[in-house]
Amino acid sequence: MSNLEVKKEAFGRLLMIMDELREKCPWDMKQTMESLRHLSIEETFELSDAIMQGDMSEIKKELGDVLLHIVFYARIASESGSFDISEVIDSLCEKLIRRHPHIYGDTQVANEEEVKSNWEKIKMQEGNRSALSGVPRSLPAMIKALRIQEKARGVGFDWEQPEQVWEKVIEELNEFKMEVEKENNQRMEEEFGDLLFALINFSRFKNINPEDALEKTNRKFIHRFTHLEEEAAKAGKKLEDMTLAEMDVYWNQAKSIPMK
Repeated sequence: MSNLEVKKEAFGRLLMIMDELREKCPWDMKQTMESLRHLSIEETFELSDAIMQGDMSEIKKELGDVLLHIVFYARIASESGSFDISEVIDSLCEKLIRRHPHIYGDTQVANEEEVKSNWEKIKMQEGNRSALSGVPRSLPAMIKALRIQEKARGVGFDWEQPEQVWEKVIEELNEFKMEVEKENNQRMEEEFGDLLFALINFSRFKNINPEDALEKTNRKFIHRFTHLEEEAAKAGKKLEDMTLAEMDVYWNQAKSIPMK
């Protein structure tokens, strides 16, 4: 049996199990797209955690959970005659072929940026009214900012050099400082948002994913703070009774301890 046949058999088995669960399991029979939605979001975040940890075994497991939800939604839709899993896959295949004319057509591209630019132009030809229309409104703000910037770049609206973006960061930082000095809360919030947007823009030019970067810092802080709590407890101390200098001793110790 070829590798492709093995994959087809595995996918067919999943579809058969999904059909049986939907027809026989009380819990699965009761589910709707709406009831699954929050669970799907949770599974996506669990996959994200596994990827950040670099745990391939866990990534495999979480990918399976995400795939289950995709198959589940398609099965529910098939019951009303809306669509089935084959239509989902065929639609995806057609979109991939249509948006990769450099592979399935005569278009020539020189690099990744031209591929992304073509992708956005093709989306506009497909009927999208705005280059930004594909950005989900419910995306977390940082990821949304990055996607907005990437999509704007796809149609040619972008800075030319990272130095220009860095100048914008400094400009926004100074404007934020001015509002802080004036203690104008509404303007502070606005300028802080502009500063974050500019920093995300700069990170994009330096090929840094801002969401990943911040999450790594979150994990680093948790690692060091947890060490601080544990060591303080061993010494019979409470954090609220310790000075910052005392806490810094444990904090600095944590810097040399590898993260799990």
